[in-house]
Amino acid sequence: MSFKASEEQLKELKKGIVDLVSEEELLKKLKKSYETNTPLLIKTGFDPTRPDLHLGHTVLINKMKQFQDLGHKVVFLIGDFTAMIGDPTGKNETRPALTKEEIKEYAKTYSDQVFKILDPEKTTVRYNSEWMEKFTPSDFIKLSAQYTVARMIERDDFEKRFKSGVSISIHEFLYPLVQGYDSVALKADVELGGTDQKFNLLVGRDLQKSYSVAQQCILTVPILEGLDGVVKMSKSHDNYIGIDESPKDIFGKTMRVSDELMIRYYELLTDISVNDLNQLREDVKSGKRHPKEVKVNLAKTLVSRFYDDEAANKAEDEFNRMFKDKGLPDDMPEHQFSLKGYSESIYVDGELEVSLLIKDLGMAASTSEARRLIKSNAVSIDSVKVKNPKHAIEFKPGNSHILKVGKKKFARLSVGE
Repeated sequence: MSFKASEEQLKELKKGIVDLVSEEELLKKLKKSYETNTPLLIKTGFDPTRPDLHLGHTVLINKMKQFQDLGHKVVFLIGDFTAMIGDPTGKNETRPALTKEEIKEYAKTYSDQVFKILDPEKTTVRYNSEWMEKFTPSDFIKLSAQYTVARMIERDDFEKRFKSGVSISIHEFLYPLVQGYDSVALKADVELGGTDQKFNLLVGRDLQKSYSVAQQCILTVPILEGLDGVVKMSKSHDNYIGIDESPKDIFGKTMRVSDELMIRYYELLTDISVNDLNQLREDVKSGKRHPKEVKVNLAKTLVSRFYDDEAANKAEDEFNRMFKDKGLPDDMPEHQFSLKGYSESIYVDGELEVSLLIKDLGMAASTSEARRLIKSNAVSIDSVKVKNPKHAIEFKPGNSHILKVGKKKFARLSVGE
């Protein structure tokens, strides 16, 4: 295939990145690729430590897609072997190692979901167990000999744990070495990663040199903040938007982000140009464009990316009906239960305390949380606000009621004998 001029490619690839090691080397690789009409091999690794990908992952996957659109070969590397080691995290603890069964299950969902963004015909999926499980003890000794303990301690999370007296297991040092060796095995020209992976990517460069393989360039992208706008998007913080979630949930969660974070999401999750992003930021700040209008457009853009325009329009209509027109969701869960299933302490003379019911239905984590929601006017029954935390609803066989908790949780309650 014919490639764009190397300088033009470099300009596009630098958009939205944090680190590039090095620009001179990457330009040289792009020039050679252009002259020989040979694509570069772009490596990106993901450890299947959770079953779902979220928008935080897509910042990196979008950069993979950019390389792919420029004609280069993308390798989506699933770290099934490294996942068994357990990567040290920013919480000063080790990420728990997973079983082979868990890894296999999660890896399958990863490879399915990633093709919502990448072109499957232009993507190679590999597993690092392909070569790492063939390693002999002597191979591991040779690999370990390529790095010193002093260099390992330079890794930020290792350094913090060492200084604070938190233990570091010997096997943890293998993680960056194994990730680095993946670049040797694949002969990667470029490796992509988040800013929190920079140390590991540099290890890959060093190991390629040790094994007489041409050194890769490294390119890092920003870490996406979660819905709270404070910490990294992750499932463990429950501040994520999963790319496999329903259109309604993707739309609704996007509408929850702050106006400031909305601009950040435009920057990292869409293909908006730098000039258009600056104009958008100014229009919102000056009041020329209402933040809600801009946020709706972002939500529809994200839904369309993972589904289609029709799904995006339906998600918008449902959102407006629920929150603007005070309508009810189409897929409201229904609960039919028998009053005999409740103890006398919470069901007395045909009445059931609402706070206990909310907790029982999983609409609040505890009874005390349910009562706090009632005190903050966040609970209603049949469109009537519940004011008293001790309020009890009268249930009789054949009755049906609509319970609403907060802005998004609904339940239709029907009573049997």
